[in-house]
Amino acid sequence: MAQLNSNEYGNLLAEVKQRIRSAQYEALKAVNRELIALYWDLGKLIVDRQQQNSWGKSIVEQLAKDLQTEFPGTSGFSARNIWRMRDFYLTYCSNEKLTPLVAEIGWSHNIVILQKCKDDLEREFYIRSTRKFGWTKNVLIHQIENQTYEKTLLNQTNFEKTVSDSIRQQAKLAIKDEYIFNFLELAEEHSEVELERAILGKVEPFLREMGGMFAFIGSQHRLVVGNEDYYVDLLLYHRQLRSLVAVEIKVGEFKPDYVGKMQFYLAVLNDQAKLEGENPSIGIILCKTKEKTVVEYALQDSSKPIGVATYQITSNLPKELRGQLPAPEQISKLLEDIE
Repeated sequence: MAQLNSNEYGNLLAEVKQRIRSAQYEALKAVNRELIALYWDLGKLIVDRQQQNSWGKSIVEQLAKDLQTEFPGTSGFSARNIWRMRDFYLTYCSNEKLTPLVAEIGWSHNIVILQKCKDDLEREFYIRSTRKFGWTKNVLIHQIENQTYEKTLLNQTNFEKTVSDSIRQQAKLAIKDEYIFNFLELAEEHSEVELERAILGKVEPFLREMGGMFAFIGSQHRLVVGNEDYYVDLLLYHRQLRSLVAVEIKVGEFKPDYVGKMQFYLAVLNDQAKLEGENPSIGIILCKTKEKTVVEYALQDSSKPIGVATYQITSNLPKELRGQLPAPEQISKLLEDIE
């Protein structure tokens, strides 16, 4: 029998391990789909019996006891969870768009979304995002409590006229109106250098807060133009958009001239750093505060794709901004691009 050399065997082992992991993952997804389908059916049974026979609380409690007796090693059949199954079914049974999506995430994730989200559009956003980014339950809770849904829909960009149709919706979803950096050990008063150093010390949570599809390339990225050196504060890469993303950090209020500087950086990046097949570079100007009207005017005639966002060390989205969300049909169309 022919002997494999070490390199060939290493490749074989890596391929076998990958196939095993892939099969395990697909098996877990299949089990989860079956579990969600079971809970859906149980929820429907409860609703049907309540409507036909006026079932009350005592019937559900008795059912829970009998199921726990019949299946002693199986969790999930407490009275509380059976009531959740009922609410789960009632919430999604008339929504043909969300009904197939709920089986793509875990039961504990579904419960969090069910309990913490106020309408179907918000639920759709978190269901799709959980599926796409693989959020754990705790990360999902963090995203909801930090109001990621609202902050994504309220973002200020010029992408309508600067980004191609093929990736425009995805680009809009890639930038929030506000980021929460409560994982940074910073006082409210800090310098740009202190903020950048703090981010570099917590790159993983920073990228997670930025949205989950960013890869970190470097800080103080050097650009050489003529005899001058210029430095981009942070350079990221968005995997889905296939675009370099330049991030400029400002610890004060947004100023219109920041847009001109960012346009210059993006032009140089497109000429010197963008690879063949990649989309044009995108800029994010990250400020401590901004006046929305000033941002609108500053971006109005800019030719490069730029978003302007704020950051907070603690969460603080004013309640009045909820009234500024896009129309439901606009939101629904946007969410379809979270795949």
